[in-house]
Formats: sequence, C-alpha cells, structure tokens
Amino acid sequence: MSWEKTYKTWADYQNLEESLKQELGQLEGNEEELEDAFYAPLEFGTAGMRGVLGVGINRMNIYTVRQATEGLALFMDTLDDETKKRGVAISFDSRHHSKDFAHEAAKVLGAHGIPSYVFEGLRPTPELSFTVRHLHTYAGIMITASHNPKQYNGYKIYGEDGGQMPPEESNMITKFVRQASDLFSIKVADEEKLAENKQLKIIGSEVDNAYLAEVKKVTINQQLVAKEGKTMKLIFSPLHGTGAMLGEKALKQAGFANFTMVPEQAKADPEFSTVTKPNPEDPAAFDLSIALGKKEDADVLIAVDPDADRLGAAVRQPTGEYQLLTGNQIAALMLDYILTARQKSNQLPENAAVVKSIVSSEFATAIAKNYGIQMINVLTGFKFIAEQIKHFEETNEHTFVFGFEESYGYLVRPFVRDKDAIQSLVMLAEVAAYYKEQGKNLYDGLQDLFRKYGYYAEKTIALTFDGVEGAQEIKNLMTKFRQSAPASFADVEVAAMEDFSNSEKHFKNGKTEKIDLPKSNVLKYLLTDGSWIAVRPSGTEPKIKFYIGTQAASQDESYAKRQSFEDAISAFIKK
Repeated sequence: MSWEKTYKTWADYQNLEESLKQELGQLEGNEEELEDAFYAPLEFGTAGMRGVLGVGINRMNIYTVRQATEGLALFMDTLDDETKKRGVAISFDSRHHSKDFAHEAAKVLGAHGIPSYVFEGLRPTPELSFTVRHLHTYAGIMITASHNPKQYNGYKIYGEDGGQMPPEESNMITKFVRQASDLFSIKVADEEKLAENKQLKIIGSEVDNAYLAEVKKVTINQQLVAKEGKTMKLIFSPLHGTGAMLGEKALKQAGFANFTMVPEQAKADPEFSTVTKPNPEDPAAFDLSIALGKKEDADVLIAVDPDADRLGAAVRQPTGEYQLLTGNQIAALMLDYILTARQKSNQLPENAAVVKSIVSSEFATAIAKNYGIQMINVLTGFKFIAEQIKHFEETNEHTFVFGFEESYGYLVRPFVRDKDAIQSLVMLAEVAAYYKEQGKNLYDGLQDLFRKYGYYAEKTIALTFDGVEGAQEIKNLMTKFRQSAPASFADVEVAAMEDFSNSEKHFKNGKTEKIDLPKSNVLKYLLTDGSWIAVRPSGTEPKIKFYIGTQAASQDESYAKRQSFEDAISAFIKK
C-alpha cells in the first residue's frame, strides 16, 4: 500500500486517538512529513523498536505499541497454557506517554488472556530484567527510548532469562507483528476488568526491595566502603529519569553517606529540561553536575541515562577541572578493581571470565590477561552477553565476573541480564573509595592503569541519516566498505578484515578463516600496529557507527593515531 493510501486510512478512522487526530490535521498538506510518517512501518527488530512520537505507522503511538504487543501475544498463543499463564512484566521510563504505552500493552495482552505485572510508577530497565527472573514471567516489556532526545520513545521485549528476547523467538514475534497489519482492529481488554480478574497486577516496593537486596551483594569490600563512604564526596544525577529512587537507596544501602543528587535533575521530566540530550556520553549532560561538583569539591560525578541502564562519569583532575571518562575507561577501572578486590578476598573463581562486545576496547583484555582471566568477545548488543552468562550456567565452563560494552553499559552481578547502571553506580563509587583510601581519585587510578598496560584511546563516530532515503544511504556505505575495502588507513596496513555478515575473517595474504559468532552486519579491520576500526549500522537508530581503537606508548601518540584514523575514514566516505 502506498503511503498516501495508508495516510487516508488513518485520516478516515473515526475513533483515532484525539491528540493524534489533531496532529494529523496539523500535518495536512505537508507531503514530506506525511510521507515520512506513513511510508513504512516503524522497524521492529531484535532490539524491539524505537522512534519519534507522533501519528503514523512510522511513529511511536498507542497503535504501533498495540501492534508490537499483539505480535508478542500471538507468539505466546503458540505456547503451552502453563507458559502463557506466567505472563509478562511491564515497566516504563519518564518519557511522554510511557505509562500510557505500558498500560496499552497490558490491555492487548489481557485480550489474549495473558497476565501482566505492571509497575506502579517508572522503574529502570535493569529492574525490569530482574523482575522477569524474580517473578518467573515468560517475557518482559520495557517502554523506553533510553538516552534518545525527548521526542523519542521505544519498546523492548525481554525473554524469560531476563535478557533481550533471543533472535529465534524475536524473529517469530516480528513475523506476528507484521501479520497484525490492521492496527485499528487489534483488540484491547478493559483495564478495570483485567484488574478485577487478577489478569493485571500492579507491582512496586516488594520487587524494589528484592532487587536492592541483590544490589547489596555488588559491594566487594564493605570495610573499605564503611571507612571511605562517610567522607568521599560524590555527585549523582539521574538525568530526569528512573534512576533517582533506586540509585539513592542503593548508595545509602552500600554505605555512601556523603553524596548529593543534582537537584534540578532529580525530578522525572519528559522534557529533559536541563539537557539537550539525556545521555551520559554527552559532555553537556554533566554541566550541572560539574558546577555542583566544583562548589562541593566532589571527588567523582556520576550520571545515568533516563532508563538507568547506562552510566557515565567525570573525575577531578589536578587542575580542579573535571574530565569525562569514556565507557571503555570506566570499564577498565571497574574491571581492574573487581579482579584485584576479589583476588585479595579469595572470591575470584578459577574459571572466571569477562565478556565484552567486539567494538569495545582491548584495554580491558590486557587487564584480564594480567590476572589470567579469559576475555570473551561477542557481537554488539547486551543480549549476547546475557547469552554467554546463560551458557556459563548451563555448562559450568566459566563463571561470569564482569561484562561491558563501550557504549557506557556494564554488568557486575548476573541477577540482571542487561546493562545495569544502578549496580554500576555502587561499584564505581567503591572503586573511587579504593583510590580515595590511597590518597588518589579515579583520574589518578586511570593514569596508573595506562602506565601499566599502555595508553589506549577509542572513539565512536555516529553519522545520522534520517527520512526515507536514510536507510539506503547507510546500506550504500556498508556496501562501499565491504566491496572496496581499504588496504590501509592513515598509511597503516590492514592485516585482516572480519566480515560478520558471513562470519569470515580475510587476511591480507589471501587466507580466510571462519568466525565463531552469529552473523551480523558488521565489519572490523585489524591493523598491523594493533589498532582496529569497525563499521556497523545501529540497530535502534537511523545511524551508521564507526569505532576506532588504538594503543601506544604515550597518551599523545594514542590520540594522534586515533585522529589520523578518523581523518582516513572521513576521506574514504567522501571518495
């Protein structure tokens, strides 16, 4: 069906939700906007869906949320009755319409006789992951657009292990989603009747308490925290999102008494009024934290994104200014401390393993190797780290001790099967206390690690291609890198290219070997100096991402290498 016909279907629908009806009226005559809203369905993939709020099949609204939930419900209809009766846990963040979408999802599930457990108020993504495991539901739904700007929202499905739904089940759900093409005919149950029949249960503090009991176990050296936690000054910002309540409780529970939440950002706000982007990767998101940190002479500043699965940090330098740490640097600091502290307390298993994504730093690999710990690389997406944890539990081959992605996502303890900024908040505070006891801070600690393991520098470059033509431009760029692969970047030869779309590694001497990972549209170039460059389209946004990793004998040299590779990528794109 053409976008014009789809648009007419919506325009003719008498019972269209009132705010969407008004928006449709405002768009009348604006063909460019209408085409973008109606030309194709919002993409539903293995990570769920994410998009701009608004009217149309290519937007986040109650009808596309119903469609996604109908796909999950139709899939669950194929399961046995006992599995189906386990139901679905549902949580939501602080964004516009998040609570509405959560309850719409529950009503669609209810129409299929599937119970739902909906949080009374906003809760973080990691707590939703925990809840699926804690309540033994078959699936979970998280309404969030993570760290995207305010005009976005999203929908993520979790499997029974608490990780994002595995590819096989996710692909089946996607097929059912597409089968539910008539968005206006999807049945929804009456919410009051669902509650009366105990098909919709509201959950809250009892799950919070169970989650916090597990977070308490994240602390390794309670004596250290008790000593330094009273005086170490920490600034914490939930960036207007879900992390405020649990983050505050987790810090106090661990023994950190001298922290301050950024007051302007402690309140949930769908407008994210103090930041352009509620993203702890963005330096501007730390402006208020830095101002407060300087006023209170804080040792460390920590911010989490609106659904509290990503964490960023800034540390005080010798000059008194604050420097943001990268996701890879935060991971290195946490990993080195975890291995040091657990080894010292005889809590480090002999078969310990760390898991990271293929586009994350080799800094952590060097640290793990120093402790004799195996580093396992997986595809981008925390669900692949969750899969490894499940494999470890089934085979006893390894014991999970840490997992991370360069995009500011970390997991310390596997009672959650996704990145967890509440756990990470408590752990990074403990790492800061560890250096505080030595008369240092996290900046000093990072310099110590650089001197020991070498100077690593990474960068992620994201190019956005919006609209109808954007997807094709991204495909064209991937084709260009795949078919006209550069022999060198900045005069450094490519030693091998890994093409994860066909699971093959191609060496410059013509030799080829298989890669033992699932297929994915990712390219990675391994350079002769130990550096690497990777290219992949984003799974949740209209972006193509370039990753650069370098290592050198000095910080200046590592930065210079990184810049030269960035320039080489830019030149190749423009050819």
